[in-house]
Amino acid sequence: MHFTLYSRSYCHLCQDMLDALNALQTPQRPFTVDVIDVDADDALVARFDELVPVLFANLDEPELCHYFLNEDAVKRVLEGNK
Repeated sequence: MHFTLYSRSYCHLCQDMLDALNALQTPQRPFTVDVIDVDADDALVARFDELVPVLFANLDEPELCHYFLNEDAVKRVLEGNK
């Protein structure tokens, strides 16, 4: 399983979401996370600016959550139940 977290470096909500996401990882449910700084790309700033943090499990599907981690949505993805 792989997640993508759109974030910015000075955002405490972003770090909180990453920490909460990582807390859900277990040996039985491993995953990786790409943390992408929206401020490094003008197109990402235009798309996500005030929404960060924004979490995706699949970039071809709607976001799982923004601002705060939706643990239920993440657990559904980890269990294979979108």
